[in-house]
Amino acid sequence: MLSSRDRRVGRALACCLAVVGTLLLAEGVSASNAAVGLQGASRDALSIPRWLYVATGGATVGASALLASFVTDRRFVRDIHRSHRDFGFETLYRGGVVALHLLGLALLGLVVYSGLTGPQVPTVNFAIVLVFAGVRAGLTMFTYLVGDVWSALNPWRTVATRLPNGFLDYPARFGRWPAVAALLGLVWMETTTGITSRPRLLALVVVAYSAVTLSGALAVGAETWFRNVDPVSAFFRFYGRVAPFSWTEGGLRAHLPGMRLVAGDGESRAEGLASGLDDVAIAVALVWELTYSGFVTTEQGARFVRAAVGVGLPPLVVYGGLFVVGFLAFYGAYLLASRVAVGRLRTHRTARELAVGFAPPLLAIAAGYHLAHYFGFFVSLSPSLVAVLASPLSPPANPLVLTLPAWFSALDIVFVLGGHVLSIWVAHSVAYRLFPSRMQAIRSQLPFVFVMVGYTAASLWLISLPTTQPPFLP
Repeated sequence: MLSSRDRRVGRALACCLAVVGTLLLAEGVSASNAAVGLQGASRDALSIPRWLYVATGGATVGASALLASFVTDRRFVRDIHRSHRDFGFETLYRGGVVALHLLGLALLGLVVYSGLTGPQVPTVNFAIVLVFAGVRAGLTMFTYLVGDVWSALNPWRTVATRLPNGFLDYPARFGRWPAVAALLGLVWMETTTGITSRPRLLALVVVAYSAVTLSGALAVGAETWFRNVDPVSAFFRFYGRVAPFSWTEGGLRAHLPGMRLVAGDGESRAEGLASGLDDVAIAVALVWELTYSGFVTTEQGARFVRAAVGVGLPPLVVYGGLFVVGFLAFYGAYLLASRVAVGRLRTHRTARELAVGFAPPLLAIAAGYHLAHYFGFFVSLSPSLVAVLASPLSPPANPLVLTLPAWFSALDIVFVLGGHVLSIWVAHSVAYRLFPSRMQAIRSQLPFVFVMVGYTAASLWLISLPTTQPPFLP
């Protein structure tokens, strides 16, 4: 029977991917020479040709797509993404929510206080270490590796839901585009203003953010604001769908990683995370912002910026242009893939429907990118994070920072490729939900896989480059 054959193919696929991952890990020990993101440590040059290194990664993702296309048993695919186990813990959930509410409020107060009055040395200041090592790196990793707790930890939501709110109607035509713009704005601010090393500036930004967020949430309603406008809530909600654990009305539920990116039977598109092109833009933005930060912190990126400034362009214009044009290129490439897919198929599905349907798999890619960017950074600063959390009002004079071994950067390759392989499987599941024909389901994925291979090649190229400080920035 076809069903049993597909099950055997599925097991073979898992074995093949495990072998590929092992081989890439062995290769990456000698190939990887830089950790992307905020780690900023340059290492020796590649011991193998970079083109071969990048092409191998792209070929791996393409090969995984081909292997996935052999799994054509709909029941098997559906059973994989619907598999879950309930654990209960309703009482623990209620108590944990209250504890997280209080913790979020306390941490917000400490961030503002320590940023304004604490030592202005970033490695010992509670605000800087907590926001960037604890939240930007650690909490985000926890969100997509374990589960989303931000909705309970969010101090602004805690306050807004306990005050009268919802005096104005939110314009439905705006959708979640305000969250897209605000998310890109926060990334831009993080990259260009020096906020990652200036505690007082960070505290002032947090105060301004608090004022805008509370005013907006009270005006249009807390649920509406934090679902459609607030960029931090959108950031964690999207990443949280990759996680294996979630809370339901019945308590804690465990899933296979990434399977909640596929909408369940009877679930609306909104419940399935993506419902419009604004949601597509958020998913693409999460991929692009990590690619952008990776590029501007490499020596090649720094040379590009210096060359552009050398012809008379202001530095902020160069960084801004690169940021906006790069995002539009990523977003445009994805939308083009949806148009190509419709053009290849005889289907009543529109390009917009395919773009929305295949957007959630991008979050698996973003999670792999984020882990490659921030895992080493988080591990190296974890002693400082523990120290400032243990004594927020009297930070240590000599913070401990771990020095990572050279082989640690090999994990970057594994994380990037792991995220891409997971996204291939999720896209395969999405295709079988969208199309009744097996051939249509398989062919619909090909343009998106092509875009994913391009993302893979770009990210692997970036993590192979030596890093440096971005020029002309504070």
